[in-house]
Amino acid sequence: MQARRVAGRPGLVGRHHECSALDRLVAGVRGGHSEVLVLRGEAGVGKSALLDHVIGNAPGCQVARAAGIESEMELAFAGLHQLCAPFLNRLEAVPGPQCEALGTALGLRSGDTPDRFLIGLAVLSLLSDAAREQPLICIIDDAQWLDRASAQTLAFVARRLAAEAVALVFAVRDPFDEHDWAGLPTLVVAGLPDRDARTLLDALVTGPLDERVRERILTETRGNPLALLSATRELSPEQMAGGFGMPGTGPLPDRIEAGFRRRLVALPPATQRLLLVAAAEPDQDPVLVWRAAGLLGVGVDAAEPAIADGLVEFAGQVRFCHPLARSAVYRAASAEERRRIHGALADATDPGRDAERRAWHRAHATSGLDETVAADLERSAGRARARGGLAAAAAFRERAAELTPDPQRRAQRALAAAQAKHQAGAPDRALRLLAIADAGPQDELARARCQLLRAQIATGAGAGRDAPLLAAAKRLEQLDAALARETYRDAFYAALNAGRLATRGSVREVAQAVRALPPPSGPGHAGDLLLDGLARVITDGYAAGAPLLRSALDRFRNAEVSTEEAFRWLPLAAKSSHDVWDDESWHTLAHRLVTLARDSGALTVLPVALMLGLADQLFAGAVSTAAAMAEEADAVGRATGHPLPPYGALVVAAWRGREAEVTALAVAATAEMTARDEGQWLTAGAWASALLYNGMGRYDDACIAAERGSAYPDELGLASWSMVELVEAAARSGTPERAAGAMRRLTEIAEGCDTDWARGVEARSRALLREGEPAERAHREAIARLGRTRVRSGLARAHLNYGEWLRRENRRMDARVQLRLAHDMLTEMGAEAFAERARRELLATGETVRKRRVDRATDLTEQEAQIARLAVAGHTNPEIGTRLFLSPRTVEWHLRKVFSKLGISSRKELRSALRGDVSVQLPA
Repeated sequence: MQARRVAGRPGLVGRHHECSALDRLVAGVRGGHSEVLVLRGEAGVGKSALLDHVIGNAPGCQVARAAGIESEMELAFAGLHQLCAPFLNRLEAVPGPQCEALGTALGLRSGDTPDRFLIGLAVLSLLSDAAREQPLICIIDDAQWLDRASAQTLAFVARRLAAEAVALVFAVRDPFDEHDWAGLPTLVVAGLPDRDARTLLDALVTGPLDERVRERILTETRGNPLALLSATRELSPEQMAGGFGMPGTGPLPDRIEAGFRRRLVALPPATQRLLLVAAAEPDQDPVLVWRAAGLLGVGVDAAEPAIADGLVEFAGQVRFCHPLARSAVYRAASAEERRRIHGALADATDPGRDAERRAWHRAHATSGLDETVAADLERSAGRARARGGLAAAAAFRERAAELTPDPQRRAQRALAAAQAKHQAGAPDRALRLLAIADAGPQDELARARCQLLRAQIATGAGAGRDAPLLAAAKRLEQLDAALARETYRDAFYAALNAGRLATRGSVREVAQAVRALPPPSGPGHAGDLLLDGLARVITDGYAAGAPLLRSALDRFRNAEVSTEEAFRWLPLAAKSSHDVWDDESWHTLAHRLVTLARDSGALTVLPVALMLGLADQLFAGAVSTAAAMAEEADAVGRATGHPLPPYGALVVAAWRGREAEVTALAVAATAEMTARDEGQWLTAGAWASALLYNGMGRYDDACIAAERGSAYPDELGLASWSMVELVEAAARSGTPERAAGAMRRLTEIAEGCDTDWARGVEARSRALLREGEPAERAHREAIARLGRTRVRSGLARAHLNYGEWLRRENRRMDARVQLRLAHDMLTEMGAEAFAERARRELLATGETVRKRRVDRATDLTEQEAQIARLAVAGHTNPEIGTRLFLSPRTVEWHLRKVFSKLGISSRKELRSALRGDVSVQLPA
């Protein structure tokens, strides 16, 4: 592919398709567009040469480069520092929290541990700001060797680029872990076609080449350019001419490295030692390399033979000619020689400025067990964690455990390392470390903590139906009561997610275990009351448990808790709020959780918070807000590389009456959710279908779906909402007996919860099954009670049900009043199917009703509507960008599109321009 040769011949052979794709990328970024491309292929296939092609064909663009280094993978944000270094003078232009996060991650300042996604937003803002002056192309070679923190951050940025005139081009070696790069545009770089490989081979060979030798070289190298180059270097003129003594075949990277090792052996010993120092130093800092070389007695003149051979450059950063050259140098040295080199590098590293790097080198310089080095690593793990390097902290803790001589302390450190590996997203390594911890002497609490971590790993991998957390919680009861209750909290959440798919550790089993717990000592925590109330609802019914739950929710609403404690308890508290039909607690707690997650950049918590919040908004009738939150949750999933189940999109589509969308979402996700043991998806899908069909007036279909959704009452909220749909569908389809069980359950819920929401919905459902005066009293009670709640969607449906009943009683004038109210409310909410049902009923009363258009007259996308709404509320572009994980420049680009669609030219005109669009609900 690339050959550096004389006589003015071109540097690239073939690659017309690849070069065209890269040229289009450069043209796109010059045109102000964002571009992302992952080049993937085996070692030596020419990815680096294609990156050089990008740089050579990008006049007028800024270029920033970084490269992953295998020996640097344990040092958090090392790769990111390479890429961002030229732009750090712009860091103060980045929004405050983002600036603090990135500065802390890169070691420029001290501070609290930053959220990694705030760091991602900071990099996005930094690159966007740099591209304002000139299009920016970021080249990241050997991305498979980036440290995990840098890889995750750059993948996050790649997914959020939109209108920044920034290009990110990654080169990744096959095979590689696709997780971080999943979903990014990819170009596979294969070996050269035979014709181009022959052309390159001819250009590389200066003497005669036997045809049989040619064919063997082409066959063995499979068009790999670096392998072709290595093959020609390996063979003597006699071998090329006659074919004698051909080297054996083996794995291609090994053979290429072997070629570099042969070149290394020919160099003087001092030069070899200098190259080993350079290969062992991940920072590529020539000052540090020369300082360590001096400690080893290696002088400056030792570099000349390596430079002349083309193996390395010492200008600026130390740069090897190819990553395989670096690994060849490092692997060619003996273990003793590598330890000596790392020892010199440790001595040359400033312990005050870079204690983590010094500890890392000391660890690699140690041959046996060493408590001093292990303790140093343990301290450095804390510093690495403070910089935001979860993966680095985990690696340091792992090495500390390996070097610890005392068996008990070794087991303790192995458990701490396993917990860090789990947090860093490396469950396999965590399990390996747990095996080390189990092998050492431990007390019973430590063994219980090991079991807990195994349970957490298993639950995260989709083993929710077996509920390993329940067993871990039971073991902890006599050892650490507080930790046991926290584990029961997580077991409850896992069991509710597993729902009907749980085979062991069902919601009822968790509830029974919680009921058997001794009461907490002391005044107790609101979480203790929450667990007890939830358990009693499951085991003894709403009359016994709902008052306890509502008391716990009142304490959560009124108490000041830390952000960390809120993240632990508010998800279950907010979920329990709708389980006991407490709309005020639901709104307050969900809103608080969303706000805390956004403000702290906790994108692992934010999707859960958004799901809880969007359902609250949906019941409140703010459908466009719910849709925007669903889009935001999806954006978080895509940005972090962890796509979420489409719960939000499903229920929003159902409320809007969009059958095709509901069906497509349900079909697409059901198999995956079943495999992940998320039984609540099956219930959510059934409830959404029942809601959809009731809106469309297809009551037989709604009955079938609602029966599926309400089949497992222990699933609480979703199952109860399905019962509401079942009563309406059964009453309307002329089969009220199908609703008898659901009606009894709703009555029990209403009496136990004693909220206007629960009693209003129960009255609305009861009215559908009654006749005459009892029916009318129930309809009026439903409207009165629901009118005192935030549940406007329920109120609108109560008006619709009452209007339908009045029309069937031939009280047309009274019916029109209720049906007009229902039609107006449902239309404003964007509940298209229910609004159409109300319109048909109005027509049946003899009133002419114009079919109102609820589609977006302005044709704004959900994201554009959300940005417009935030702009109307007074948020700046950087604030909107932080909220939606976009750069300020992308927000500006979206706003220009909004202005164009609305025919306006400024933010001042937004509110009035949007006021007539029922699908964009504006802030007060």
